[in-house]
Amino acid sequence: MSSDSPWGSPVRAPACMEVHLGAVRYRTDGALLMAASSLNSRTWGGSIWVFKDPLRAPNESLCTAGVQTEAGVVDVAWVLEKGILVASDSGAVELWELLDNESLLVNKFSKYEHDDMVTSLSVFTGGSQAVSGSKDFSVKVWDLSQKTPLKSYKAHSSFVNCVSTCPGKETMFLSCSEDGRVLLWDTRNAKPAKRIDVCASHSIPTYVTWHPVEDDTFACGDENGNIYVVNLKNSDSAQTASIHSRPITGLAYSNHSSPLLASVSEDCSVVVLNSESSVIFKDESHRDFVTGVAWSPVSVDSFTTVGWDHKVLHHSIPKENNPEPKAEEKA
Repeated sequence: MSSDSPWGSPVRAPACMEVHLGAVRYRTDGALLMAASSLNSRTWGGSIWVFKDPLRAPNESLCTAGVQTEAGVVDVAWVLEKGILVASDSGAVELWELLDNESLLVNKFSKYEHDDMVTSLSVFTGGSQAVSGSKDFSVKVWDLSQKTPLKSYKAHSSFVNCVSTCPGKETMFLSCSEDGRVLLWDTRNAKPAKRIDVCASHSIPTYVTWHPVEDDTFACGDENGNIYVVNLKNSDSAQTASIHSRPITGLAYSNHSSPLLASVSEDCSVVVLNSESSVIFKDESHRDFVTGVAWSPVSVDSFTTVGWDHKVLHHSIPKENNPEPKAEEKA
């Protein structure tokens, strides 16, 4: 039986994508993963979508695969090549798998281990474990093959806004919370959480992401639109840039030799900083909250943003701001 419908999209793909696009992630081969949510009556509905050609997003009829979820989707993450981890408004962590020539999404598990909505997900490099953060104040480390949380921690005293695993380190991750704290975690330790003083006094951190190359460096955004680039060896001397006028909703490092840092915000703008935290690119084409950002793995100077305006925008960094050496210099 064919997996294609008469309209050219997979049978299980929803007929219509929700208005609010909330998260975007690239697979290593350039396939684009997106999450969407909308308020229907008194409840949020959601869906996840895969586009092998990112330029076709958000056209539902041109997706590779898509599926409706039982609640709104806050965050998504790739698990190796075929798996998709989902953070649900319902408090569930879900794992879906691409099958049938990647035209079909099949649920592998849905675990309701959190007592409130799951706000953030991050997968460790090996793909066998992940960490989730929730509005129930907790963070949980998951064994994805066993479909169960290995450890659950409540070191925060308010909503967990974001979690981020350390590239290449299977025991280390970051979390930030409405309690104003950024915590560095190492699950090998008896007391696994250590507070890192990052944001200005009385400012709430909203997003954290680890540097892709330097495992002692991460970036943090706060509710006032500030970005901090922190080196754990000297956290008191963080690079600080006042970039946005409203809370930061996403940060992503590029694949350059000296990675660029893209940020998105509720002020509807998109900004890229160089390694000195200077602005080299800004775009204000979105007309509502910008909620997701991801760099293309196949085009080093390109990245994608999504937002509540239902726009999927593909941006390119001007050549004069490219930190990569020119072709003749490489030779």
